[in-house]
Amino acid sequence: MDDKIYISWDEFHQDVKTLCAQIKASGNYDKIVAVSRGGLIPAGIAAYELGIRQTAVVNAATYIDGEHKQIESIDGSEQAGTTNKKTLIIDDLADSGQTLRLLRQCFPQAKSAVVYVKPKGSSTADFFARALPDKWVVFPWDER
Repeated sequence: MDDKIYISWDEFHQDVKTLCAQIKASGNYDKIVAVSRGGLIPAGIAAYELGIRQTAVVNAATYIDGEHKQIESIDGSEQAGTTNKKTLIIDDLADSGQTLRLLRQCFPQAKSAVVYVKPKGSSTADFFARALPDKWVVFPWDER
């Protein structure tokens, strides 16, 4: 049994489009805050799919060199500017939910959208394309 889930570029792109369809069905949004680094690629795709030009980036790292780390702050939250209920926070994965819980404190009115959720993080995302089991996810940009 493999303890990893491998996501291809085609699969990832389709899952982001699925996520965008859910977002479109829920209403209109006018700003994206991407969570660097994992959220940069889905946020870029979503910006085109949803026709959103206003974007910002915040940095939050919960995994460093494959090891889970506790985060206590979000770098760049002040540069994200004004956010409201028409703002989307986009990341690739809600694993433990730690990042989204912290982002919710920084941006209380914004909606969170992730491509994938794991069991512990599923309750933290407003939108997600697909639930995954609690295994290590290897994204297409991670493959070496």
